[in-house]
Amino acid sequence: MAEITLHNVVKEYGDGFLAIKGVDLDIKDGEFMIFVGPSGSGKSTLLRMVVGLEDITSGDMMIDGKKVNDLAPRDRNLSMVFQNYALYPHLSVFENIAFPLRLAKGKHSEAEIREKVQAASRMLELDEHLERKPSNLSGGQRQRVAMGRAIVRDADAFLFDEPLSNLDAKLRGQMRTEISRMQRRLGVTTIYVTHDQTEALTLGDRVAVLKKGELQQVASPRELYEQPVNLFVAGFIGTPPMNFLPAQVDGSMLRLPFVSAPIPSELAAKLEGKDIVIVGIRPEYIKDASLGDVADGSVTFDVDVDVTEWLGNEQYAYIPFEADESVRATLDELDRDLDGEGMRTQMIVNLDARSRIREGDTAELAFDPALMHVFDPETGANFTRDDARAEEIARESEEDRKRALERARDRDNAVREREAAQA
Repeated sequence: MAEITLHNVVKEYGDGFLAIKGVDLDIKDGEFMIFVGPSGSGKSTLLRMVVGLEDITSGDMMIDGKKVNDLAPRDRNLSMVFQNYALYPHLSVFENIAFPLRLAKGKHSEAEIREKVQAASRMLELDEHLERKPSNLSGGQRQRVAMGRAIVRDADAFLFDEPLSNLDAKLRGQMRTEISRMQRRLGVTTIYVTHDQTEALTLGDRVAVLKKGELQQVASPRELYEQPVNLFVAGFIGTPPMNFLPAQVDGSMLRLPFVSAPIPSELAAKLEGKDIVIVGIRPEYIKDASLGDVADGSVTFDVDVDVTEWLGNEQYAYIPFEADESVRATLDELDRDLDGEGMRTQMIVNLDARSRIREGDTAELAFDPALMHVFDPETGANFTRDDARAEEIARESEEDRKRALERARDRDNAVREREAAQA
């Protein structure tokens, strides 16, 4: 296992393009770290710099306190799982998993190789496929073979580069579980690159959000969701995405497109001198007022619903609005940064499945102003971020991570003791 530290790491290509702009990051021993961001954010470049496939223009890359900038990939003892699996089609599953062990000529006996391959195979449920060729396997099985090859190396860290992007939705869900279970059981430091924020939120102990080569925020999934530092992070994390509504500052009120909401007392001083801000509201925070589950202090308003989508356990309602000209450029730029298609501005409401609201209806909705985020349209900074609450979430998340590793080790020890007793 390893602790990986990046100190002011920069990647500049020969044509002057800055792909990575001074990233500082500490990855703890045994931590599951996610690099996430839209296309072109630099997440894969950063991963390749860690493993040694990309040179570092400036800054320091440290593994367990040792500078590795000039070390070749083979000398860093890191194991990488690629997007395309990189399996050898002429070799069996057994030999594909064993390949890195055979590559270290003379280091492992045939008995040791067989023992390591079979241990990885049992963990990944590949025992019945060991004599098959990769072409006869499903996508999920090929991915597990690639993971098995990483496991047998006894590497200090695992690195995954969008490993599930070639799988269908159901298989992605299954493989997320497999990867999470494997990482907890082995307790190996893991860096995982994805553009899929669902993977980021479900897998990561912490998530590093990148935008155009710059680190925006590094935090637990829960902190990113509840306490984003800026407009970009708030817009990138969450499905459906956070609603961004222009709001005029009018005394003690914020005038939104559909309703006015009171400005919380602790926010008033921060908004002095501001004429307009951007209010962020998560879709699930907006309720169907007719169902009665509306929090005290909520504001209610009537809107015309354009489209609804019923998904069984929930329902989405879409309500178009016109963005204020003073923030339209900011919202358009944010949409481009988030790989959007420049569609019409609309508010998305995640309704309870019990709701009878349908397209064409005039609906009475409500939300609690205490749950809204307020952003500076010029800098993107989150005026409503609660640093004390963010620190509390970070502390709780680290405690949860350590407990999960301890539970995984305890389970593994119990299994080994049972196997020894049966032998």
